[in-house]
Amino acid sequence: MGSRNYGIDEAILDEYAGQIAELSALGVQIAIVTGGGNIFRGLKGTSLGFDRVTGDQMGMLATVINSLALKSALLKAGAGATVFTSIRMEPVGTFYTREKAIEAMIDGEIAIIAGGTGNPIFTTDTASALRAIETGAEIMLKGTRVDGIYSADPEKHPDARKYDQISYDEVYKLNLRVMDLTAITLCKENNLPVLVFNMNRKGTLKKVLKGEKIGTLVK
Repeated sequence: MGSRNYGIDEAILDEYAGQIAELSALGVQIAIVTGGGNIFRGLKGTSLGFDRVTGDQMGMLATVINSLALKSALLKAGAGATVFTSIRMEPVGTFYTREKAIEAMIDGEIAIIAGGTGNPIFTTDTASALRAIETGAEIMLKGTRVDGIYSADPEKHPDARKYDQISYDEVYKLNLRVMDLTAITLCKENNLPVLVFNMNRKGTLKKVLKGEKIGTLVK
């Protein structure tokens, strides 16, 4: 969304695509789960009069729109990409299976997985954790607007403490709004580390790959 109030900021989209394409060119196998809050957020649907299930289904479709836009930007940046959808939407996207997504990554393509888990109620965070575990990811990277996890919202509380590393249990105990609890539980039970970082800083993804201390590691 960038600086806009709604929709897709093409400058931000191209910047993200450039960073992702740079990683892909280095041989990193990448799967991306997109959200859709810049177009429609499922929970917001209830305040507009939609029931929760319908709102979530609308939100899932928004993630497909973002995925198609990201694929287009990645192709323009010189990277190969395939959009997989958790619900059948051929020819818009390829129906997601673990095997197809892994095959695409082995072939050097970026697997963009849209549609959340394919079910209402579950969040994009949970979908990200699920797909990361299914595809055997070494780590889940969660791009946000801030450079890690803080004791409070740093945009509202300048004195908030930043954590360089934190455990899943501490996230529970301190009630930190990193991801929803379902996603955190999935990561904990499957020993999937999560790195929370600021995606809006150019070059951050490459620095993460180099092992520089960026963001907050949850493990």
